[in-house]
Amino acid sequence: MSRETLIRGTGGALSGDDLFFEKLRPRRLADVIGQRKVIERLRILLEAARTRGEPFPHLLLDGPPGLGKTTLATVIPRELDTDLQMTSGAALTSPRDLIPYLTNATEHSVLFIDEIHRLPRAVEEFLYPAMEDYRIDFVIGEGVGARTINMRLKPFTVIGATTRSGLVSGPLRERFLMHEHLDFYAVEELAEIVRVNARRLGCRVDEAACVEIARRSRGTPRVANARLRWVRDYATSKASGKITRRVAIEALEMLEVDEEGLDSRDREYLRTLIDVYNGGPAGVQALAATLNITADTLADEIEPYLLRRGFVVRTRRGRVATIAAYQHLGLSAPAQTPERSLFD
Repeated sequence: MSRETLIRGTGGALSGDDLFFEKLRPRRLADVIGQRKVIERLRILLEAARTRGEPFPHLLLDGPPGLGKTTLATVIPRELDTDLQMTSGAALTSPRDLIPYLTNATEHSVLFIDEIHRLPRAVEEFLYPAMEDYRIDFVIGEGVGARTINMRLKPFTVIGATTRSGLVSGPLRERFLMHEHLDFYAVEELAEIVRVNARRLGCRVDEAACVEIARRSRGTPRVANARLRWVRDYATSKASGKITRRVAIEALEMLEVDEEGLDSRDREYLRTLIDVYNGGPAGVQALAATLNITADTLADEIEPYLLRRGFVVRTRRGRVATIAAYQHLGLSAPAQTPERSLFD
């Protein structure tokens, strides 16, 4: 078993919610459900690294929140029986914040940097020689007395995760030998995740209930686990602990999650786009200001699933509601719909 050094940028202990999700997180690559092609490629890389006695190649993971980027980052060092350090791009405000992670890196260990797109440029540039040559350079002293110190590092692996791959700079992206994109999960895959995790939690759950929870989980394992937690609590309070399809539907309707997996925030987004902006086009900043939600939250957490389900499209001029969005809200669609275009 690898020794995990969980060094988090916030410096705090895990919350109750974090502990719940950590309990359900897969421990080995064989336990990971979904992302089949990505898992196959990672398995080859792991076998090659073990055979040659080399560090795992630097890996960049991108995709919407909750799809398993952190899970894969924790599974890989376990498969290699090596150490793991974890931090985030937002926590590394200057190169000196990065130095402890680099100097504490053991042979073939893994440094996981979440939200790597938020690294300041100075930290990025300090990281480049560490990733390429396993060394860091820093200056001691000032003026004519200043001198550069070169420190060698043990060979290690950087795994970066991002929800905004377009914000990762070109030079940083080029330092990653592998780049994997995680996509939304199929209902069948989510149903299997619900089934396995219900068993871990000691829940009595019908197969139909697993499918119903999966259908309403936005194609996202983290959401499926959160939905399962709520349905379990509801069943404990209202149904003697047994989760049937009817119990799952009642619980999720009480949570204001509809049959498409949209919650009240998603529907508010669609209603705002339709009612305030006449269906669009509307820019993300304008929508964020009207909804009193940050633009990053809209782009990272709300829009990806709505785009995937075809409720919203991006055009050159902004976001536009589709006929499917009108129909889902029980509204009359306009006579003409906008031409679909490339992402802006």
